[in-house]
Amino acid sequence: PQVLAMAEGPGAAVAGQTKRPIGGAEVVERLEENGHQNKRLKIGADEEDAEDQSKRSPKRKVVLLMAYSGKGYHGMQRNVGSSQFRTIEDDLVSALVQSGCIPENHGEDMKKMSFQRCARTDKGVSAVGQIVSLKVRLIDDILEKINNHLPSHIRILGLKRVTGGFNSKNKCDARTYSYMLPTFAFAHKDHDVQEEVYRLDKDTLDRVNKLLSCYKGTHNFHNFTSQKGPRDPSARRYIMEMSCGQPFVRENMEFAVIQVKGQSFMMHQIRKMIGLVIAIVKGYAAESVLERSWGEEKVDVPKAPGLGLVLERVHFEKYNRRFGNDGLHEPLEWTQEEEKIALFKEQYIYPTIINTEREEKSMANWLSTLPIHDFNSSAVEVQANNKNSK
Repeated sequence: PQVLAMAEGPGAAVAGQTKRPIGGAEVVERLEENGHQNKRLKIGADEEDAEDQSKRSPKRKVVLLMAYSGKGYHGMQRNVGSSQFRTIEDDLVSALVQSGCIPENHGEDMKKMSFQRCARTDKGVSAVGQIVSLKVRLIDDILEKINNHLPSHIRILGLKRVTGGFNSKNKCDARTYSYMLPTFAFAHKDHDVQEEVYRLDKDTLDRVNKLLSCYKGTHNFHNFTSQKGPRDPSARRYIMEMSCGQPFVRENMEFAVIQVKGQSFMMHQIRKMIGLVIAIVKGYAAESVLERSWGEEKVDVPKAPGLGLVLERVHFEKYNRRFGNDGLHEPLEWTQEEEKIALFKEQYIYPTIINTEREEKSMANWLSTLPIHDFNSSAVEVQANNKNSK
């Protein structure tokens, strides 16, 4: 049956049927140790046996490939002690405990299982390629059991064994996000636009892509987050790719998807990068604001809604080169899971973005706030300062 494909790896190792090497002697030792007990488990796998098995199962460092629809959540990262803000990790940790992968006290103190998320997605943001690293007990049918305790809009799509010191945040070389938006966001402010009827023309799409490509390279993005000052070295970020794809129509409304790949991103950075391009294309801001925003002065950069943002994938090129083909570990690539990822997007992410846009008009409402932004004031102040300093 098509239970998740990756269940064959570590789960099978515990059941003593693995064909994949995960550390020669260790496997033999575990097969001898667990062999007869596992047979008994298969015959009468009642609750107690399952509990015994999870206690006997060795703890190993793994990564989980996660997909989730972020609507209604306050981001990925758990805020221990503030239960009114529900996060994706609250639901994940609860499922890990209930399925027997981790002891209950590890759920309370996540450091005990060496838990690390690759990206801390913001409130309302979704993912199809989130990676978390942690130590779990490799119980049978591990993915199926975790997913049984998760809501349908959060899925674990894959699992791989990794090196003991692996940390999904530190070992990640780059992250790719997508942002799906209705194309009427790019209609010029002086044109009276009917949202359902609007279609993006080639010239406007070319201009959008020309502006997005300006972000490539290393820039000082202090104006694209609320957390950094202009001289903070960590505000300098490296963007590898950024472009907008061909528009497509869903339920009579035209949408397009912007993809951006960067080494790492700060809070709200992508939403502000897109927000500024929209403001320029709509005619609220001059193109020169883009260059100016990388200078030291404070520039008012609008932040596009979180709804359309999706963490697509995270990249581990250096790790894969070093450990991906060492005979013990697999490269952290998810080609076998791509079908499941595409299906999850179609079932849970795109419908949420489309329906929320139609019902709550998050993009249309946000666009109506653009006129209150002041894109020029700081430039005038700078000219005045320059005259004074002369």
